[in-house]
Amino acid sequence: MTWVDVIIGRRKPWVHTMLRTIFEQPDADSVRAQHRHVVEVLEAKYPKAATRLDEAREDILAFTAFPKAVWRQVWSNNPQERLNKEVRRRTDVVGIFPGRDAIVRLVGAVLAEQNDEWTEQRRYMGLEILAECRKDGLQNGTNDAKVNIEAITA
Repeated sequence: MTWVDVIIGRRKPWVHTMLRTIFEQPDADSVRAQHRHVVEVLEAKYPKAATRLDEAREDILAFTAFPKAVWRQVWSNNPQERLNKEVRRRTDVVGIFPGRDAIVRLVGAVLAEQNDEWTEQRRYMGLEILAECRKDGLQNGTNDAKVNIEAITA
């Protein structure tokens, strides 16, 4: 249950729609402006939710510091949700564990398997995009070192 569910209850579809509009903006300035607008709209009906949303502004909008190409991957938690679902599926198959060590071994094996799968077969973000993110981070900071794609694969 999310904080939106607790504060707003049964009217959450409207609020969720409003929140989604924040992430659908074309650039960082528009995202910030839409966030302000959503907070203002929510203040009338749901002041607690508006306060929480305003307090969490920097955390919610942190994805705008990255290149637009990776915004969806940065704000999404789909890989974590898939991993949790796989762990849940595997533990449900076993049912009852004899002890804590058995659970740790099974979950550790699932995590190692998933890590190998991601390392060998697929990437959530391509190397070029990761290099661009790193380059943008270096340019915004104090170090302007050249980005080496091979270094990212390690």
